[in-house]
Amino acid sequence: MSKLNDSKKQYDDIEIPEELSQVVQTSIRKAQKKQPKNKPIKQWGIGIAAAATLFITSVNISPALAQSLSTVPVLGSIVQVVTLQEIQVAKDTYNAELKTPGVTGLENKELEKTLNEKYIAENEALYKDFQKDMKVIEAEGGGHLGMESTYEVVTDTDDILSISRYVVNTVGSSSTTMRTDTIDKKNEILITLPSLFKDDQYIEAISTYIKEEMIKQMAADEDITYWVGSEADFESFEEIRPDQTFSITKDHKLTISFDKYEVAPGYMGVVTFEIPTEVIESNLISNYYIK
Repeated sequence: MSKLNDSKKQYDDIEIPEELSQVVQTSIRKAQKKQPKNKPIKQWGIGIAAAATLFITSVNISPALAQSLSTVPVLGSIVQVVTLQEIQVAKDTYNAELKTPGVTGLENKELEKTLNEKYIAENEALYKDFQKDMKVIEAEGGGHLGMESTYEVVTDTDDILSISRYVVNTVGSSSTTMRTDTIDKKNEILITLPSLFKDDQYIEAISTYIKEEMIKQMAADEDITYWVGSEADFESFEEIRPDQTFSITKDHKLTISFDKYEVAPGYMGVVTFEIPTEVIESNLISNYYIK
């Protein structure tokens, strides 16, 4: 569990630049101007952290790193996801592969820049932590250390683009964390989980459904285990975080995801639940995104 907490802390420790709030507000104003009057979307938010860094420069001058630039276009879309950087470290028993995504094609260049800077900052933090851990292990006599950071475009429609970033840390066992950004491609804004709902009552509605689904799945398959209920081996899952990792499917369904070890044993990996719309319909601001 400490690995999971460490991985989460890597994200939480990324500094938020002062200009981010201005970018967010500008994005919101632009989106609201574009929004047709009959679409009842009233609240937008951006739950991102970003930091402008000199990471690209520092990587370029480091002989320990091999990097390349490749492009992975999202077919059928003007907005694309590309690989900004691939960083590889291979030294004895220490291995790291960090792949940084980048978004291109947005008219809102401020938003595009902020997203890409955030992704670079995330991998910068991961690389620094990897180097720090490597030195500690070397000082203690050596050992194995691995890290992989990659991404996946999980949804790409005319309206929605969701990009999930995965980080796998390996020291003996492994931990996996996942973060997802969901972008409204037409209005060019980021969508946060709270921005989809009228108030915070969605937390209880979603959490109650997930707990019931966990118990249902365990009853149907003895190989499935979640930490839920009074008999849980670890702290029982009670409720999602307000900013729990989420995505929107191509069918406009909400999914909620948990990191490895967050609500289940490690062999379950990252677990995702699709939330039936009827469970949260009364909590939604509108059915514009979730149907």
